[in-house]
Amino acid sequence: MADSWKDGILLKIINIITYFLFLGSNVYTVAAPEGVYYHGKETYMTPAPWAFLIWSLIHLLLLGTIIYQFFPTGKRVVIDGISWRFPLLAVLNAIYVNLWASHHFILAFVLALCVSSNVTHIYYIVKRHHHPQVAADEVFVHLPFSLYHGWTTVLVILTAFEAFGVNARTERAGVWTKVFVFLALFFLEGTAATYAFSTPEGDLPASIVIAWSLWAIFAHQTRSGFVRWTSLVFAILALIWVVKGAYGLWVKTRGGRIVLSDEERAPLVG
Repeated sequence: MADSWKDGILLKIINIITYFLFLGSNVYTVAAPEGVYYHGKETYMTPAPWAFLIWSLIHLLLLGTIIYQFFPTGKRVVIDGISWRFPLLAVLNAIYVNLWASHHFILAFVLALCVSSNVTHIYYIVKRHHHPQVAADEVFVHLPFSLYHGWTTVLVILTAFEAFGVNARTERAGVWTKVFVFLALFFLEGTAATYAFSTPEGDLPASIVIAWSLWAIFAHQTRSGFVRWTSLVFAILALIWVVKGAYGLWVKTRGGRIVLSDEERAPLVG
């Protein structure tokens, strides 16, 4: 029996409602002159405001996701696979943004962990059980959740510094601040490398998000020479992993054809 656009209609409607109530506003927030992302606590990990354009890109792609759910291939991954995790993500994301905007940074950090956990679960389902069959799968399912997964990793780090770090406007970067900044930058750069090389095809969108964020941190951090130049080094390294990952992916596909290794070319018998 052919799939009908009415299958799973309750969840489809809830996805639409929660998207426009809780996610859609983020598409426009960074463009607003008084956007909340421009007025958070200043820390030694705060990126340039343009880093948050990633969030707008993610939510624009998710608009395509809620349209794609009405197609048979989209329904199988969005409704049958992701299921109620999408509206849960929208609600958790909205709570996080509101806590962050109202400067309740410790609670925002807890919610950032919840958002990251939910995105990780969705990411795992999409990557492990729903390999892309058509281009729309890549654009409206795999791409937004790859970006989201990388971005929530950055958000957890940024919010942790807002919750527990010093205010860069009023305090100098002490030894412990520099240590934790170095560890955070090292973690983000290592995560970019992991995304780029963790699987045969890698996850370049998530790796690009990390690299983008590291460059934004470098661009914004002018109060501490240590933080500025350390973030530059790690941003360059993250960019190298992105370029190497992209080149490796190109070599493996060679215009759409998988290039087999010598072991893969060997006969199965004989």
